[in-house]
Amino acid sequence: MNISIVTVGKLKEKYLKQGIDEYVKRLSAYAKIDIIEVPDEKAPEILSEAEMKQVKEKEGERILAKIGQDTYVIALAINGKMKSSEQLAADLDRLATYGKSKIAFVIGGSLGLSDMVLRRADDKLSFSPMTFPHQLMRLILVEQVYRSFRINRGEPYHK
Repeated sequence: MNISIVTVGKLKEKYLKQGIDEYVKRLSAYAKIDIIEVPDEKAPEILSEAEMKQVKEKEGERILAKIGQDTYVIALAINGKMKSSEQLAADLDRLATYGKSKIAFVIGGSLGLSDMVLRRADDKLSFSPMTFPHQLMRLILVEQVYRSFRINRGEPYHK
């Protein structure tokens, strides 16, 4: 299985990089994983609704340019479906069973994802109704993908 995490912005925090690198290394036994960063759109701190939409659209175009037509897209969205770790594992297992070998998880920038990206998504996943920094979501996501593979293989992993 080929898994991509397409995300907006560069990761600067060393402690997050270290955590992500550790899970990517662990995941390499199960799947090929790529983290693809697209540049965030520079914008002032205070934006009108129209300006916010424009920023999300520009970031969305960059995201979509990194996703192939044959890729199953799971967008991280606050209004997506909340799932347990076991449900996510079952979803990934089902996708693999039915020949979906390319999966892209998409993490938007600080303003979220554009309507274009959300329409392209085959599934929308929410980790919580809370808002998390998008850099931290990378670590949480890669850990949950790793946990999913461990669950699907019946291998022990802390709860």
